[in-house]
Amino acid sequence: LLGLSIATLSTVTHYGLHFTLISDISLESNSYRAIHHAAFYFGICLSMTLILAALLSSVATVRESQCLTAMGFFCFALAFCGLIPAVCWRYTHSTEVEGSMMDVYDLVYEEVRRNASSFRRHELTAIHEAFLCCGKHSPFGDTADVEHKTCPSIQVRDAGQDCLQEIQDFLRKHMGFVSTLLGITIGFTVYGMILTSFLWFSIHFSSNLNRKGKYILR
Repeated sequence: LLGLSIATLSTVTHYGLHFTLISDISLESNSYRAIHHAAFYFGICLSMTLILAALLSSVATVRESQCLTAMGFFCFALAFCGLIPAVCWRYTHSTEVEGSMMDVYDLVYEEVRRNASSFRRHELTAIHEAFLCCGKHSPFGDTADVEHKTCPSIQVRDAGQDCLQEIQDFLRKHMGFVSTLLGITIGFTVYGMILTSFLWFSIHFSSNLNRKGKYILR
């Protein structure tokens, strides 16, 4: 279940409208696109490792195979070794993801404000519709024209939310789900390593105990 949950979250993160929109607009110099792809591939690899560990452990329990049990333990250990750096990166680089997404919006917004490019205006309109926001608070004070051209009419009429704040709030909620799932996965991964190690020892000693008390007539 954890493997399927991680695969689902990784797919939503990679193919979700909000994330793909920012990824397609971001420049090569922006780090968001690399983070976007790396998170997807890491999540898929982690989910496959967990599913494989669960299958190996189940088959090892039924067949009482020490080899399959050791392979299941190795898969759990491999997942654990990948989870620890991921959690550390999550808490040490959280502002980098937020900053890269907001940089993309700033770039598009300022280009539309300066030259009103039709291509960039279409991208800015798509961001406003996806995040249900309208413009940003600018010290220049000349953003009303941009907002009227790129914001949905209901957002302009209701004085829509600042897009930088909306992007930040959306990403923090999503990262909250990611942190919760990573924490649960670490706990169950440690639990799986403990269970598979006990299973290996029980199979090992039971195979030796089965030979005790048996006599052969010569």
